[in-house]
Amino acid sequence: MSETLTEAQKADLAAISACIIPASERYRVPGADDPAIQADMLATLGRDRGAVLRALEQLVQLTGGPFSALPADRRAAVARQFRAVGGPPVAVLARVVLQTYYRDDRVVRSLGLEARAPFPRGHVLEDGDWTLLDPVKARAPMWDRR
Repeated sequence: MSETLTEAQKADLAAISACIIPASERYRVPGADDPAIQADMLATLGRDRGAVLRALEQLVQLTGGPFSALPADRRAAVARQFRAVGGPPVAVLARVVLQTYYRDDRVVRSLGLEARAPFPRGHVLEDGDWTLLDPVKARAPMWDRR
């Protein structure tokens, strides 16, 4: 399997991304199929590239052809079926779409947040229950100490 997305796979990725997060005029935000969001997604796939490709192959098998070629109403039905079938590649695809979408400055601003890096000014976190970390602290180290 090639690790590069074909034009058809890019079109399917954009189409399924739009089903996962459609544009909203009410909140004045783009959908996850926005060209800038898609470019960011493609540029940052990294280790998730293989799983995303497997999910897109699964989507094509489900539709019997390019997902992006389907009419909008049929896409919605197939997207629901795709989600129901699920599996690890579909979960990775959904995570990639969500992570890329919610780091877009337009989306961040629509949430009432300042579109900026978390550092150097940082973000204030409320104090929580630090005892929740006790099981992690008690666990044996998971790295090689050579």
